[in-house]
Amino acid sequence: MNRTPRVGLFVTCLVDLFRPNVGFAAVALLEAAGCEVEVPSLQTCCGQPAFNSGDMLDARAIARQVIESFEAFDFVVAPSGSCAGMLREHYASLFDAEPAWQQRAGELASRTRELLSFLHDDLGFSVVDASYPAVATYHDSCSGLRELKIKEQPRALLAQVGGIELQEMLDTDVCCGFGGTFCVKYPEISERMVSDKVANIVATAADTVLGGDLGCLLNIAGRLKRLGSPVRVYHAAEVLAGLTDEASIGEPAERLSTEKLR
Repeated sequence: MNRTPRVGLFVTCLVDLFRPNVGFAAVALLEAAGCEVEVPSLQTCCGQPAFNSGDMLDARAIARQVIESFEAFDFVVAPSGSCAGMLREHYASLFDAEPAWQQRAGELASRTRELLSFLHDDLGFSVVDASYPAVATYHDSCSGLRELKIKEQPRALLAQVGGIELQEMLDTDVCCGFGGTFCVKYPEISERMVSDKVANIVATAADTVLGGDLGCLLNIAGRLKRLGSPVRVYHAAEVLAGLTDEASIGEPAERLSTEKLR
């Protein structure tokens, strides 16, 4: 693409409601990579909770709104493998009985990217002007890893951050137990899974855990906090953009409204 890519940022529900700093970091990184970034104000959820619960009527209604809101952009970028995976891998299947909408969903899917893979694979972004002197470990989220094949991209980007040392944990690719509605339906299993994940994090002696999906990071941060661990939790985009002055995920902080993004 010879012209400046026009990117629609899909903020995601969790970023909007719990961690707007990730949205600010995403905008900063995309603009530094040469993109023109817009945040459509009518966007809501990607529809994954409804989809996973079998509520196809609401999932289709949400998908239509997302398709209409992001149809004009060269790329749709989300700081979440889970939400990007929903748009890319599942939207078209919602409209098997509606060919026109299925085509529109397929076209949207072809232009949808997860933030870190988009920076690395599509844009070749290699100018990370950030410093984070710490030992960090990285959690691979299920959707990003298995649906979108995201593994080396965040590590390659983070390797450019000044002062950071990446220490891999055992079973980094094993689920943390969040799984969207899974943690609500099966809380005992979810707690055991996140406890195992936290034990592996602590075993690395890292002082920070990073990831690319806020759902996983909120789950991990919550367990760390309940255990009294001092390990900090950030979305990788926050470190890459040098926006770690905000309290880490799970710590009290003044909420930043995503209205500032619009």
